[in-house]
Amino acid sequence: MARLPNGILGPLIGKIGTVVGSSRNGRPYLKGAYKKRTKKVSAAELANRQKFAMAQAWLRPVLSFVREGFKNYSETARGFIAAKSYLLHHGFEGLAPNLWINPAKALLSYGTLPLAEEMKVESIAPDLLRFSWMAKCAAEASPLDQVMLMAYDMVNGRTFYSLTGQFRKVGEDFLRIDHQQGASYHCYAAFIAADRRTISYSTYLGEVKS
Repeated sequence: MARLPNGILGPLIGKIGTVVGSSRNGRPYLKGAYKKRTKKVSAAELANRQKFAMAQAWLRPVLSFVREGFKNYSETARGFIAAKSYLLHHGFEGLAPNLWINPAKALLSYGTLPLAEEMKVESIAPDLLRFSWMAKCAAEASPLDQVMLMAYDMVNGRTFYSLTGQFRKVGEDFLRIDHQQGASYHCYAAFIAADRRTISYSTYLGEVKS
């Protein structure tokens, strides 16, 4: 049984006949009721399912980061959904069933705030990474923008990150990781404004060995 919480002119919530009413990001929509599939799954559909599953698995360890990083992606998509959409369209290489995600093509944040120049990362101890950048600000940036840092051990699905790091004017920040012999970390950085309203694209800084 469906509901009309705002009267006959309001959105439909639930199922009525062959129509299902729901909403996403505050926007109501209607869709057809689920029908059991009888047609054989095509190779293209299998490839899409593989990509979808791989994207879900790759993004799960960075969920908290992309929720912040993609919160302003669009009016209809943000957070995990937006990050997954970007990854599906831009992050894959190869042909099914030999697909793989290129970490250098993935984004963990999306926006218009400028990045800093000469951003880099280095391991200075088995459990400590140093991120650095030019502290000089572009006109559209602020010295009080804060850096966001991510180190992603893709093999073991482990992440170490900071959503509220040092100010842009400092020029460096440090990220502590749990040392694991032989592990490697794909590193990313971005900047977020002090008022949290704008954010930069993330930048891929390469792979660091533990």
